[in-house]
Amino acid sequence: MTSATSRISALLRASAALTASLIVGASATAYAAAPADASASVRVNYRDLNLTTEQGTQILYGRIVSAAHRVCAVRDIRVLAEVAAAQACEAQAIAHAVRAVNSPRLAATHSAHQRQG
Repeated sequence: MTSATSRISALLRASAALTASLIVGASATAYAAAPADASASVRVNYRDLNLTTEQGTQILYGRIVSAAHRVCAVRDIRVLAEVAAAQACEAQAIAHAVRAVNSPRLAATHSAHQRQG
């Protein structure tokens, strides 16, 4: 199996495993992890944010998106299947994290970003 093929397979497994993509714990920390590669994880702390404000929600959403980008990174943008798999991985990781945080304001922010494309 080539390196690109194995990377695509890893990204597809990551996008299919929502429960491991982003997990939010009770300590106000989110973890982004691709299950195919346990070393690919990102800790997102939002203890410093007030999620009842638009500013706090926007900052958290940016942190979640950034973590998903890092976890689902594309190594070679010339491999279109890898790009598509990474995009699917990111979208699922972001959606899962938003659900896990369980904030109506964050859910509305995510919905607005999805409509914008």
